[in-house]
Amino acid sequence: MNTLLNKLRKELKQNADKKTKDSTKRFFKEEVKSYGVKTAVVRKIGKRYFSDIKDNDKKLIFDLCEQLWLSGYLEETFIACNWSYYMRKKYEPKDFRIFEEWVKKYVTNWASCDTLCNHTVGSFLEMYPGYVSELMKWSRSQNRWMRRASAVSLIIPARNGKFLSDILGIADSLLLDEDDLVRKGYGWMLKAASEPHQMAIFDYVMSKKAVMPRTALRYAIEKMPKNLKRKAMEK
Repeated sequence: MNTLLNKLRKELKQNADKKTKDSTKRFFKEEVKSYGVKTAVVRKIGKRYFSDIKDNDKKLIFDLCEQLWLSGYLEETFIACNWSYYMRKKYEPKDFRIFEEWVKKYVTNWASCDTLCNHTVGSFLEMYPGYVSELMKWSRSQNRWMRRASAVSLIIPARNGKFLSDILGIADSLLLDEDDLVRKGYGWMLKAASEPHQMAIFDYVMSKKAVMPRTALRYAIEKMPKNLKRKAMEK
C-alpha cells in the first residue's frame, strides 16, 4: 500500500509547476495544500494507479483513500474522491458512515467537498435512498463543510428528478445560513432541481424570496427563463 502511494506522490510532484500552484490558491479563501498539478493530469494519474490495484478490492481502496485524505493535499483528495466513486457498483449501506467521516474529518475546502459529495455520496444516495434523511442532520452541523455537503450531495440526484421534498427540506434548513459557501451550495442544489422541476423550484423561491439571501436566490434561478428570473428578482 505504501509503495503504491509513494510512487503516486512522486509522480504528482514530478508533474507539479509553480504557475498551477499559484493559480490554484486564487480559487480559495482558506489555506490549501497543493502540489500544483493540473486537474486533468491528476485525474489521469489517479486512474492509472487505480487500475494497478489488484481485483479492485474495496476495503483496500477505501484504506488507500483514507491515507490520501490524511495527507491534506488537494490533488490527493481528488484522487481519493475519484477512487471511491469508481467503486460505486460495490457500495453497501455501511459505506455511508465512511463517507460521512471523510466529510467530517478531512474536507477543508469547497473543491474537495463538491468532488466527494457530487459523485461518491450522490451515487450512494441514488442506490440507497433511505439515507437521504441523514442529510438533514448534516444541515444542522456546526461544521460548514457538513452543511454544504448536505446540499451538494443532492446535485446529481436533483438533476435526475429525485428527492424533491428532501431538497426543499434541506433548503429550508439552510435558508438563513450565514456562510456564503453554504448559501451557494443550497442555491446550486435548487438550480439542479429546477431542471426537472422548474415550477416547483420557482414557487419555492417565490415563497422564500423575502428572506432568502440574494446569493442563494441567484444560483437557484440561474437556469430559468428570463420572465421567471425577472419575477424572482423583483423586490
